[in-house]
Amino acid sequence: MSTLADRPQATPAEVLLVEDDAGDELMTREAFEDNKIGNVLHVVRDGLEALDFLYRRGAHADAPRPDLILLDLNLPKYDGRQVLERIKTDPDLNHIPVVVLTTSAAEEDILRSYKLHANAYVTKPVDLDQFIRAIQQIDDFFVTVVKLPRTR
Repeated sequence: MSTLADRPQATPAEVLLVEDDAGDELMTREAFEDNKIGNVLHVVRDGLEALDFLYRRGAHADAPRPDLILLDLNLPKYDGRQVLERIKTDPDLNHIPVVVLTTSAAEEDILRSYKLHANAYVTKPVDLDQFIRAIQQIDDFFVTVVKLPRTR
């Protein structure tokens, strides 16, 4: 089985951003552009749309399987905790790394996310430069450094 690290440079990783805040989405897009991250960023704006993307339903019937999921916790319809639980209890999805990327620094959110098997928990920096660096570090670690299974 090949891994992302074995993937030719020309093949970008598929990253799913689950984020309802337009400003945070814009900062994430800027981080990808500023770092010349060649990965494909897909954005869904609520928990239900995230599940539709992952299960390839409705408007997302042709969605690629993401290599990495960046998940906000505070989402409409299904919150990020519910989405995380669905991902990590589904044998077809549970291998996809999920990075919780949220404004909450509450200990109970951190603990619950790890109990639901989040791969990492990152509190969103409010400073744009720090936010961009955080996104770049997440991308560098999960797409470049670690070996992940191919999800396609």
